Amino acid sequence: MSAAATEDDTTRPGPAPQAWCPSGVADAPESVVLGVRSGTDGRVTYLADPVPASGVLGMVPADIEPRRVLRFASHCVSNCVNRRGDDCTLIERVVAAYPAAEPGNVPRCHLRADCKWWGQAGVDACRRCPALASRHHADEELATLVADPSTTLEQIDARFAAAGGPEAG
Repeated sequence: MSAAATEDDTTRPGPAPQAWCPSGVADAPESVVLGVRSGTDGRVTYLADPVPASGVLGMVPADIEPRRVLRFASHCVSNCVNRRGDDCTLIERVVAAYPAAEPGNVPRCHLRADCKWWGQAGVDACRRCPALASRHHADEELATLVADPSTTLEQIDARFAAAGGPEAG
């Protein structure tokens, strides 16, 4: 566990809280803005505190898909296309497809204590999370492949083999 992730981030007494998806929908009643996709590389800059999505959506110009510029979090739901039993297959594909950010501290995140990805993949998820958008560009081949719930880890490996390795993505 890195210095930025502490025991307080992962343990709590009492019943398990509702798990949150860091790649959630914008229109669920509980949805919050997790961060803003910015810069030339499109990485997510996390907000210091959660902001209710309902208070932000009206500020996004009508011709911009909110998930292209904002990263939303909402409750994990049992009927999610990325769900397999209690596991999230999206984070499995993300960990397989994207290189981890530089070793060291993971980004500060108000969601971590209840984050499904953190609970399932730990620091491996957190190191990749800033590189993801809730909605990707259609011309981002790797993002399209990873976002497709029917994509297998073998297909991701085959893509890298054909392209000459993960750094070719």
